[in-house]
Amino acid sequence: MNEGHDGGGDGRPGDLTDAEGRMWEAFRAGTVCDLAEHHAERDDPHSGPAWGPGRSVRAEVVALLLLAGPVPVPGRVGRLKLRGARITGRLDLSGGTVTPYVEIRSCRFDGEVRLSETRCGTLRMENCAVPRLEAARLHTEGDLHLASSRVARGIRLTDAQIGTDLVLSRAVLRRDNQGRALAADGMSVAQDVQADLMEAYGEVSLRAAKVGASMSLRGARLRNPDGRRALNAPTLTVERTLYLSSIALGPAGGGAAGPDDGSRTPVRGEPARSFDCRGGLRLDDGRFGDSVDFHGAVFDLAPEQEVSLRRIQTPEFRFVGEAPARGRVVLSGAKVVKLMDRVASWPGPGRLSMDGFSYEALVPVGPFPLALRLAWVAAATPEYSPEPYERLAAVLRAGGEDAEAREVLVAKQRRRRATLPPAARAWGYVQDWTVVYGYRPGRAALWMALLWAAGALLFARHRPAPMKADEHPVWNAALYALDLLLPVIDLGQEGRWDPRGGWQWGAAALVLLGWILATTVAAGASRLLRRG
Repeated sequence: MNEGHDGGGDGRPGDLTDAEGRMWEAFRAGTVCDLAEHHAERDDPHSGPAWGPGRSVRAEVVALLLLAGPVPVPGRVGRLKLRGARITGRLDLSGGTVTPYVEIRSCRFDGEVRLSETRCGTLRMENCAVPRLEAARLHTEGDLHLASSRVARGIRLTDAQIGTDLVLSRAVLRRDNQGRALAADGMSVAQDVQADLMEAYGEVSLRAAKVGASMSLRGARLRNPDGRRALNAPTLTVERTLYLSSIALGPAGGGAAGPDDGSRTPVRGEPARSFDCRGGLRLDDGRFGDSVDFHGAVFDLAPEQEVSLRRIQTPEFRFVGEAPARGRVVLSGAKVVKLMDRVASWPGPGRLSMDGFSYEALVPVGPFPLALRLAWVAAATPEYSPEPYERLAAVLRAGGEDAEAREVLVAKQRRRRATLPPAARAWGYVQDWTVVYGYRPGRAALWMALLWAAGALLFARHRPAPMKADEHPVWNAALYALDLLLPVIDLGQEGRWDPRGGWQWGAAALVLLGWILATTVAAGASRLLRRG
C-alpha cells in the first residue's frame, strides 16, 4: 500500500481498491459501508461460496482507518461501520489506541485479529468468521460484542478490562492449540457477561475473573471431550447472579424470547434449551452476590470428572438441574443462605460430597419427603459424619419442623451406632428400642406402664413372705411392682417382702429393667440438654 500518495485530498492512500474507497468514504461520513449482496446464502460469512475482490478490503487499510483515520466530513463523526466484507491479511491493532466507534457485522477475516493491550471505546464484531481473536489485556471503555461470531482457534481475553458488557451470545468458539475455547483468566467486566446459547468446543477458562453485574450462560453448550473441564472458573466473582440454566426459546425453537436479550428462564411447558455441559465444571471459591442458578442444567461427566463447587458463597443456590449419570458433585465448604433443590437433581451414594456444606433454609422444588432427604445426606457421607445430619436438623428446626428435626437426629444416632464396638452397639439398640435415643421420652413411660402392669399381675398371684412377721405393711401387688421398677425412690414395699425361687428372678428382672429404663431416659435427657 502506497501511503505517501494522496489519492483524494483526505489522506487516503493512492492504491485503494473500489471496496476500500467506499469504506474510506463511509468512515469519514460515519455511515455504513455495506458490501453484502443481500442474498442469505451468499452473504453467510460462515459458509457459502468464496467472496471475491469486489467485497475484499485489506486488514492494513482497516488498521490505518482505526489508528490514524482521516478527518471526518464536517458535521459528522468518523466511525467504522462495515458489513458483508472479506478482510484479508491479519488485523493487528496491538498496543494501539482506537478512538473511533467500531462495528463490523457479517464479515469474514482471513487472518487472526490481534488486540493485545489495545485501548478502544465500544467494539462490535457480530456474526463474523474469525480464525482467532488475541486480545490479552484489551481495555474497552464500552462494550465488546462478539455475538453470533465463530472463532476457529479460540479467544484470548486474559486480564482484559471491559468497560461495560461482554456479549458472546450465540457465538461458536473452537479450541486453540492449548485446548481452550475461551481463555479469560483475570478478566474484569464492569457490567454483564451475556453468553446465552454460546457453543464452546474446548475449555472455557475464567479463573479469577470479575463481573460487575450478572453472568448468563443460559442455554449454552460447553464441550471439552479431550480435557478435564469444560468450564474452569475458580475464584470467579459475580456481583449479582450466575446463570448456568435453561433458556426460553421462541415459537420456532431457534431464537431466544425475552424482554431484553433473550435471557429468560422458561416456565413449565415452554420451549427451552438447557445449559449443557459435557466435561467437568469448577467454580471453587467463587463469590456470587445474588445467586447461582442451575435450573434445567444438564451435565455429562466422565467418572473422574466433577461439578466442583467447593467453598462457594452465595445467598441463593438453585440446584434444580438433572443429576449427572456419572462423576461427582462436590459442595465441600460451600456456604449458601437458601438452597433450592429437587430430588432428581442429586447424584447417588458415593458421588456427592457435602463436608462442611452450610445452608440456612431449604426450599425444595416439588416433593422432597424426609426419607429422601435423609437418603440425600447418606449419599453424601459414605463414612459416618455427624455434621450433615446436625446441619439438616438445625435448618428444619429453624423452619418450625421440630418433629422432622428429631427424626434426622435419630437417623444420625442410628448411623453412628454402626460404627461402634459390639458392646456400645448393643447399648445403642437398647436406647433405640426404649426411648429412641431420648427423642421420644414418652416411649419410656409406655414401657414402664407395661412392665408395671406385668409385675402387678405377676405378684397378684403370689404374695411373698414378709421379711419380719410382726413388722410389714399391708400387701399391695401393684405398689410392690412399682417399688421394684423405680430406682432410688423407696415406696416402703421392696425391702419388706422376701420373694423366693422363680418369684425372686421375676423381682430381679423388674429391678434390672427399671434401671435400664432410668439410664436410657437420663442419657436421652442429657442429649436433649446438649442439643439445647
